[in-house]
Amino acid sequence: MQHNLNQYMRRAFLVLLIGSLLSCATKKEIIYFQDSEALDQSEIQKAFEPLIEPNDILHISLSSFDELLVAPFNKERIAENAVNSQSLSLQGYLVSSEGTINFPVLGSIPVGGKSRSEIEQLLKSKLSEYVTDVVVDVRILNFKVTVLGEVSKPGVYTIQNERITLPEALGLAGDLTADGDRNNITVIREEDGKRVVSKIDITGTEFFGSPFFFLKQNDVIYVEPSLRGVKKSGFIPDIPALLSLVTVVLSAVIIITR
Repeated sequence: MQHNLNQYMRRAFLVLLIGSLLSCATKKEIIYFQDSEALDQSEIQKAFEPLIEPNDILHISLSSFDELLVAPFNKERIAENAVNSQSLSLQGYLVSSEGTINFPVLGSIPVGGKSRSEIEQLLKSKLSEYVTDVVVDVRILNFKVTVLGEVSKPGVYTIQNERITLPEALGLAGDLTADGDRNNITVIREEDGKRVVSKIDITGTEFFGSPFFFLKQNDVIYVEPSLRGVKKSGFIPDIPALLSLVTVVLSAVIIITR
């Protein structure tokens, strides 16, 4: 009986060792941008501009040498001491489901699918018969991204400059936790009335050329838990811990049967 128990112990130790090795994260699963030398001297996309979508809120301001000329086209200005994100949103132009805004005097203006600079040129053209030196500035008030899952600070982040990359969004959220799966980050995007989903592997640099490298307003980023993270949550048994328990039980049996 003692011989059989010793065999069981040896087998249990071997299985425990193998299970522990399998549960450890490898270097390739942790390090970001492992082929970063491929980025050396690569061109940077400088002209990225988000396109306006339904339910976006636009802040449009007009200025001229003679402010009285542009006054009829400007929404009533809010006092400086009352300016905050909520009051700015109320002052902004909500893009309808048809992709239009209702602009003072000019009426319905199509903005859906256009960039900010295109809208500025469109409004300047329409206003030129009223004001020759008008300056138009358009901003997206509700440009935000949501980061969820295995990050240090999940939440909704408002982006002031309307230009953010996936690594920057993860940085805002405090980076991935030790249990985040760096090979399988999900980006969910709304495009042309449809949801588009992409899986991103940030251990490589291939995604730098992806349409999902630069994020769009209302993108959702979800960091899945790694196998280690799933085991810690209790959804599947932790094999090393289970084997450790078996080893302890077998040890107790040996001591009792001596």
